[in-house]
Amino acid sequence: MYLINNWYKKIILLSNIAEDSGVRGCMIFKPYGLDIWEHIKTKINYLLKKTGHKNFYFPLLILKSKLKKEFNHMKGFAKECAIVTHSRLKIKQRKLIIEEESKLKNELIIRPTSESIIWDSFKKWIKSYRDLPMLLNQWSNIIRWEMRPRFFLRNSEFFLQEGHTAHSTKKEAIRHCKKILNLYKYFIEDILSIPVIKGRKTKLEKFAGANITYCLEAIMQDGKALQIATSHFLGKNFSRSFNVKYINKKGISKNVWGTSWGISTRLIGAVILTHSDKYGLILPPKIAPIQIVIIPIINKNDDFNIKILDNIVDKLIVCFKQNKISFRYDNSPKYRPGWKFNEYDVKGIPIRLTIGKQEIEKGKIEVFRRDTRKKKYYNITKLKKNLIVLLKKIQRNLFKRALILQKKFICKVNNYQEFKKILNTKGGILYSHWDGSTYIEKKIKKETSASIICIPSINKKEIGKCIYSQNFSKQRVYFAKSY
Repeated sequence: MYLINNWYKKIILLSNIAEDSGVRGCMIFKPYGLDIWEHIKTKINYLLKKTGHKNFYFPLLILKSKLKKEFNHMKGFAKECAIVTHSRLKIKQRKLIIEEESKLKNELIIRPTSESIIWDSFKKWIKSYRDLPMLLNQWSNIIRWEMRPRFFLRNSEFFLQEGHTAHSTKKEAIRHCKKILNLYKYFIEDILSIPVIKGRKTKLEKFAGANITYCLEAIMQDGKALQIATSHFLGKNFSRSFNVKYINKKGISKNVWGTSWGISTRLIGAVILTHSDKYGLILPPKIAPIQIVIIPIINKNDDFNIKILDNIVDKLIVCFKQNKISFRYDNSPKYRPGWKFNEYDVKGIPIRLTIGKQEIEKGKIEVFRRDTRKKKYYNITKLKKNLIVLLKKIQRNLFKRALILQKKFICKVNNYQEFKKILNTKGGILYSHWDGSTYIEKKIKKETSASIICIPSINKKEIGKCIYSQNFSKQRVYFAKSY
């Protein structure tokens, strides 16, 4: 396996997805990278609106006094918060300095997440059972100071889709949490072609301010796990802190039950680390900004074949538009075909069509699949139908490959020495007994850098001994080193 850190960053830079901004933990989204994110955003937005959620937008700045209201939430995010303490700068002796007189009486936090400002609004909006459930969604940018930043996986600033809901009953809130997790699971597996493990976090790993955190975890090519989506049951923690109450049908005032859930631009990092290879990016067709690229190889003086080429391409373009297939016809004379082949390889375009004089004479077109790097010639008359089928095959093949990788990396381990050896060599997700103790969980994490990534949803009850303490254990959990 190639050096994952160098390979990962190189793919991002060469494929022109993003680049360093000069500000630690912040990146510049290039047009191609933003196109990928907008494809993801559009599809998730559709799913959320279909399930009754409405988009809102709340301010970037949050009063520090609001963040303090829910203690566990504040405690969990305190070290990551960026704070605004002054409102102005001034120039003194040709230097830009803070104007001390502009110190704010009410200091502001640049949002690390939006629970506090949204629950403050819920208090104004929710009065009666008729107002429930309240289903909100927000597309936002977030600031969380990151000690070890890495493109898409850990940024100080990143794009976040965050949902926030309020419900009249505990049962309804938990059901909604699980519904959203299943929505994410469908999206990540069907659209991104990344198989996931569904489960819930331990008390140590759950979201700050949540009673339960449900999660989706994926395995990357280097054997590390990546938390890819979360859905949090907040109980009445925020409704009590912000005094959010409603009058039920019996006229009794009660606190509402809350949830929050989200995905982020980390999904792009997951796609890169799951599917890409030493040649560059590989994109699942369903999120590829360009699904098919057409590259002609015709002498500019060959008028006869140019007319035939134009006729073939015109018919293909009509087909692509009818079937909503995104494409690019690259007949630019600026670069030679070899350069273009490499460029679109690096960008992960699922299908490349090459049309030259030989192809025209034979009545066949060269079709190159980015996922398998295999070429095949298709009859021009049957090409349109074959391309539609081929895009579906590529999507399925990427999922199949990733599923094989996942199964390869999951192993059942009963011995702590073996547990440490596997983590230090090939890595992976280790399915081992745990006695339920937070103390033991911390000890394992300190000694191995592996955490409990989740308690799986589908988990057979199995009596055994804890991998570390040898104490009684009711079930196995998944351990892994994570991004």
